[in-house]
Amino acid sequence: MRDDSTDAKPRGTMKVKRRSLFLGAAAVIGGGGLYATSRLWRADSLNPQPLQIPPLLDSRSSGQSVSLTARAARTQFFAGRESPTQGYNGSYLGPTLRLYRGDDVQISVTNALASDTSVHWHGLLIPAEVDGGPHQLIRPGETWRPVLAVRQPAATLFYHPHVHGQTAAQVYSGLAGVLLIADDSQRDLGLPDEYGVDDLPLVLQDREFDDGRMVLPPGMMTAMQGRRGDTLMVNGTPHAVARVPARLVRLRLVNGSNARIYELSFDDDRAFHWIATEGGLLDAPVQLRSVSLAPGQRAEVLVDFSDGRKTTLVTAPDANASMGGMMGPPGGGSDSFAGGPAPVLMFEPGLAAVAEAARKPIALQLAKHERVDVSRAIKRRRFTLDMGMGGMGGGGGLSINGRAFEMGRIDERVRLGDVEIWEVSAQMMSHPFHVHGVHFEVLRRGGGPPAIRDQGLRDTVLVKEPVELLVRFTQPAREAPFMYHCHILEHEDGGMMGQFVTD
Repeated sequence: MRDDSTDAKPRGTMKVKRRSLFLGAAAVIGGGGLYATSRLWRADSLNPQPLQIPPLLDSRSSGQSVSLTARAARTQFFAGRESPTQGYNGSYLGPTLRLYRGDDVQISVTNALASDTSVHWHGLLIPAEVDGGPHQLIRPGETWRPVLAVRQPAATLFYHPHVHGQTAAQVYSGLAGVLLIADDSQRDLGLPDEYGVDDLPLVLQDREFDDGRMVLPPGMMTAMQGRRGDTLMVNGTPHAVARVPARLVRLRLVNGSNARIYELSFDDDRAFHWIATEGGLLDAPVQLRSVSLAPGQRAEVLVDFSDGRKTTLVTAPDANASMGGMMGPPGGGSDSFAGGPAPVLMFEPGLAAVAEAARKPIALQLAKHERVDVSRAIKRRRFTLDMGMGGMGGGGGLSINGRAFEMGRIDERVRLGDVEIWEVSAQMMSHPFHVHGVHFEVLRRGGGPPAIRDQGLRDTVLVKEPVELLVRFTQPAREAPFMYHCHILEHEDGGMMGQFVTD
């Protein structure tokens, strides 16, 4: 087990009776807020709300099929204050989907919205024509029925819309969810896997509220910087508290925010073990005291709550919020949480007296990955994420290599099976760079070795200084292209995106 820091059995589609979520068009998500700015709802801020756990849809329990409906609704995040929202199979966010390695799963996605949508399976290695990018639009009233061939190891993935020009607004309104890949071969590791009990999906988001109602901040500053809110939520729950068993607990952290970068740690400075990236398990656990998470990134960590002590997951201020001091966030000023670490999620463990019987050691070896030899790379491509200030029309000069996204233009052509080095750098601020249909390794950062947190298989990486990625292309993209883009969603919508096909 590496240290780089400064007893449940599988239950299939268990029903989590303690918690319910997203049922009905006006689900009550929370009744208080840590960061209230209105007196009308600040009074509730001392009342922590139970963390909501999304319902679990297990493909093997439903005949290898999963159905989703994107719909408009209204949600009460704060008592007595309804917000217009969107969700899958409910009012805000969507169910957790669990698919299994080796299965072919029939997905049905119905669009009950008044506008076009799509569903991108972020992190799933599948052909481009079923990837759910902007070329696979679902018109209002239509149903999309792709078959997803799951052929990758266990991992925590993410699904969300990918409609060019509307991705940011649709995700902000609530269209997003967690997708889990299960791999029967990993059960011997003894990792916590009791969904909603010691294995928790945690979608981190920040949203702006006015008088207790969620609002969509507009404006050019928002387009340039990305939307950030004054309220942090987990699984759609403001001021959330998770009641967990006094034993090892697995947290599946998903950054579902439009733009915010989280620097996560615990307020009591406890260590935890990082065990998985976007591409799945690391070779071995890494002990850390903090972990960063850019939009679109995921991380799995193991936290030992056997001491029975309450603790709070907190985040440091987002350095991107001031864009290097050149610009302020939407509305001016600094990050809403610039005064210091902001609470994200409180944890209340159960009785510590039973902890020893339930305690399990952490496996020293997690996964064995086939390493791609860098000497196999046949080509180097360079990408610069641009924020040019001339010609602000549409996206504020947002582009890649000086070219704003165009649906009809193929920017790069690669050969199926090839290995390449992609060198990516960014202007003015840090950008999360996401590539569809691939996993990659970070080779170098800023001309030196990669950082500790760069390890593992990735599909999204935070860049400013040049970062070299070793990319292997295993998925076909002939009938439709794959995307590569900044995962600050306003940047993606504004033109900081390109597309490639495999020949």
